[in-house]
Amino acid sequence: MSQFGTDITSEDIIDSLSFFDSWEDRYKYIIDLGKELPPLETDQRTDENIVRGCQSQVWLVSKREGDRLYFDADSDAFIVKGLLAVVLAAYNGKTPEQILAFDVDGYFEELNLMKHLSVTRGNGLRAMVTRIQGTASAA
Repeated sequence: MSQFGTDITSEDIIDSLSFFDSWEDRYKYIIDLGKELPPLETDQRTDENIVRGCQSQVWLVSKREGDRLYFDADSDAFIVKGLLAVVLAAYNGKTPEQILAFDVDGYFEELNLMKHLSVTRGNGLRAMVTRIQGTASAA
């Protein structure tokens, strides 16, 4: 299971990214975060787990434990794995109510993220969030 959302929170990501002056360094940090995501098992890389709307291949698997939702995610692109880590830091291990109440736009704004992503990467990031919020709504 990923440490994002449990050991590494959205506040931790905001704090860490604020240390870097250049976006090049921030990108490197985000890519390094992605390297900490455990890869999905081959049998989890199915069509039903693919997140549609992403430029790269992205798989998202969810499970419920008690009143909390946990997500595992993977991608074939390093920067996207890093963005998945940023998203999971905000949502992993939270209740459906916490997921739906989280101000993801404020989070991305605080990270100054959307201005530095291509339109297709930004759309993919939104698709990941929409999938997680949909899972929370259905729970």
